[in-house]
Amino acid sequence: MSDRYGSDVLAGDWKKPKHGRAVETPAELGAVVEEVETDFVGEIVRIDRDLHTLTLEDRHGKRRTFPLGPGFWLEGKPVILTPPVTRAAPAAPTRTASGSVAVAGVKARVARESRIFVEGRHDAELVEKIWGDDLRIEGVVVEYLGGVDDLADHLVDFRPSRERRVGVLVDHLVKGSKEARIAESIRRSTVGEHVLIVGHPFIDVWQAVKPARLGLEAWPSVPRSVEWKKGICQHMGWPHRDQADIARAWKHILGRVSSFGDLEPALLGRVEELIDFVTEPV
Repeated sequence: MSDRYGSDVLAGDWKKPKHGRAVETPAELGAVVEEVETDFVGEIVRIDRDLHTLTLEDRHGKRRTFPLGPGFWLEGKPVILTPPVTRAAPAAPTRTASGSVAVAGVKARVARESRIFVEGRHDAELVEKIWGDDLRIEGVVVEYLGGVDDLADHLVDFRPSRERRVGVLVDHLVKGSKEARIAESIRRSTVGEHVLIVGHPFIDVWQAVKPARLGLEAWPSVPRSVEWKKGICQHMGWPHRDQADIARAWKHILGRVSSFGDLEPALLGRVEELIDFVTEPV
């Protein structure tokens, strides 16, 4: 880091008062603080509202992440760092998150008989965030699919036909996988021509978010012995003890996504392919 912090602070001779009550102070990017327990001094370079954390970077470029709250010194005074003050929302976009032209005042179309099934709750949430406006205008309903193993039963109940097409988005659909075998079996079945199964190549849909949106050059490699999502959280310095922590981590990642430009083409193309399939004129 540069000397803009002040050499006396970074040299470790920052004079702390002997008394004083900590006051709540909004954390601001660029502010220089000290985390008391570790004596780590640095500039605030990142604030994560969802994870309730901040990241400090010292003069040598070393970064550490800490929970927001008490335990910090700012300008020689104890403070309780809180999330920054929320600013007014930006003006409504002229395009939808998927890149389509936004048409104000258009009512959602009556739902088509055709459906899109999406494997995985996180996958479904991501599809809704980016393509939700378009799907409502087109009258396409997206249904959550707990696992590809359940797909055949869903199709038996749904009874696909030329007028009731089904598009399916599957996690990690790669050659030789169980998912690929199930997809091929359905393709060869009597309803195969009315069902389109596509998938992305990622271990998890988290990887469909461009790593740069999280300040990464690439998604980290996680050993096979470690649960992938927990390994990612551990690498990022995020809590990962239980499913609630994983859910918070996903909300944080999803919060970094605002348009199709934040996603990898390998996912974009597959979703657009499904939309085209279920909305194709009969």
